[in-house]
Amino acid sequence: MEQTQTPNNQYAVIGYPVEHSYSPEIHRIFAQQTGENISYELLPIEPKNFEAAVRKFAATGGKGLNVTVPHKEAAFKLSSVLGPEAQQAHAVNTLSLLSTTEVRGDNTDGIGFLRDLTQNNHLELNGKRVLILGAGGAARGILPPLLDSDFAELVLANRTVEKANELVELFNATGSLFVCPFDELGDMGSFDLIINATSAGLKGESLSFPRSCLSSWSFCYDLAYSTKQTPFVQWARDHGAGNAVQGWGMLIEQAAESFAIWRDVRPDTAPLLQQYTNR
Repeated sequence: MEQTQTPNNQYAVIGYPVEHSYSPEIHRIFAQQTGENISYELLPIEPKNFEAAVRKFAATGGKGLNVTVPHKEAAFKLSSVLGPEAQQAHAVNTLSLLSTTEVRGDNTDGIGFLRDLTQNNHLELNGKRVLILGAGGAARGILPPLLDSDFAELVLANRTVEKANELVELFNATGSLFVCPFDELGDMGSFDLIINATSAGLKGESLSFPRSCLSSWSFCYDLAYSTKQTPFVQWARDHGAGNAVQGWGMLIEQAAESFAIWRDVRPDTAPLLQQYTNR
């Protein structure tokens, strides 16, 4: 007998644009795996309509939302209750709609990133020189777990240092986080871990990062992901990086954390990791 949809199983990803999102497919597989009967849709919502759309979704039985660009800071402001990771990041990527007025905000980006980096890719952060390229919203989500790790040096590079310094202030990371513009990276030497938190190259522009950042042991991690090789991963491999991966693992691991928050069961990410990273 076919199961009917019930008011407590409606979920969605909200963003603008959002049509490219793999979240519906990922959560459908998670639901099949765990036996949870949920529906999951795309909500393309412009920033000016974000709060109204969340309230409407809650009023019509919606129970949870994944939040993507450009709404993560708006979701933080909307939340009446915040998880510890969201409090640190000042950004929310997972909303639990407890009622039409009570909204819990969590951030699973950092958890998903760290799990993929250390468990799936077996990378130890202790004693490493770490470089983050970009100081936008993507960097904000991954900075808290990195700042809590036992790195040797953590550098945040951005086209303008003003934006990077805003994150230093936000995370109270003076003395822990060194800031520099892209054009000074050539004097910094090579890094053990390089994280691309920019959209550089995705729209056809050339990558302006110096080759000297890389060595034969550098691990390069692109927070972006694509069914084709991303420009950053191609750049890293062309310039001799020891390894370079896309952000599929982070996407899947953060989704699993969201699913666990909503349904109180954590799906097994291994089958999806194998499916997506082998595309």
